[in-house]
Parts: sequence; structure tokens; C-alpha cells
Amino acid sequence: MTTTTVYTGLPARGTREKLRALAPPLAVVAGAGVCCVAVWIGDPTTPGGFLPVCPTKAMFGIDCPGCGGMRMAYSVLHGNIPAALHYNAVSFVFMLLFVWSMAAWTLGRLRGRAMNSWLHWRWTPLAFSVVFVVWFVVRNLPFAPFTGLHV
Repeated sequence: MTTTTVYTGLPARGTREKLRALAPPLAVVAGAGVCCVAVWIGDPTTPGGFLPVCPTKAMFGIDCPGCGGMRMAYSVLHGNIPAALHYNAVSFVFMLLFVWSMAAWTLGRLRGRAMNSWLHWRWTPLAFSVVFVVWFVVRNLPFAPFTGLHV
């Protein structure tokens, strides 16, 4: 049994090869679309909906780094960027980085070779970890101006 890869060094030619190259990115986009529909319908900005409450916030009463992420997505879907940044600015930046990495992955699959993106940079894991921990601590500090980060 032989396995083939889309990273052959040659661009995808023909409809069949292009569909084969685009199938995984399209599946991810479809999954993200389903999640966006659920967030749109669920309206996380209104309490009492069917969307789950953050377990960290429910159990410990503190904001985790992802708290406000669904409300941020809801605000982005409605074009309200200032509200999205209020709910979770770090998740907003990571959403933009996700779009970049999806574009690089899709382009790489079509071109037949891996494309560099922020995921391939040397300091990405360390930078991600530092931002994650700092955001977790800073948004839970109980004094001004950090109390404005509570959601």
C-alpha cells in the first residue's frame, strides 16, 4: 500500500488533484462555519442560552484565557470589532493568526509544498505560552485598570 502526499513539490493540476488538495481545508472551514452558526443562533451575549458557560468561571469565579471567546466570535460575526476586542482581545488576535495559517496551509496544498506561516517560527511556542499565562494573570487582577478586562 502506497501513500501519496499533496506535498510533492508540484502544483495541483486538474480538477481531481485540486479537490483532493482542498478537501481538508474545506472540511475545517465547514466545521468553523457550523460553530459560527451555533454561536450566531445561541447569542452568548444574552445569559440563559443553550451555549455552555466557561467551566473555570463557573467553578472558580475567575476568567480563563478563553473566557469571552464565544462573545468575541459573536461580535465579530455581527461586525462589532470594538466589542470583540472588549470580550477577548487575545482570542481576536489568535483568530486572525488562525486565518493566516489556514490560508498558508491551503496555498501550500495547492502549490504542492509546505508554506511558512507563524506556526513555523522558532519562538512561536514560547511566545504563545507567555501570552497565554500573562493574559490569564492580568485579566484576573482585582484593581484598576485591569478590572476592565473582566467579562
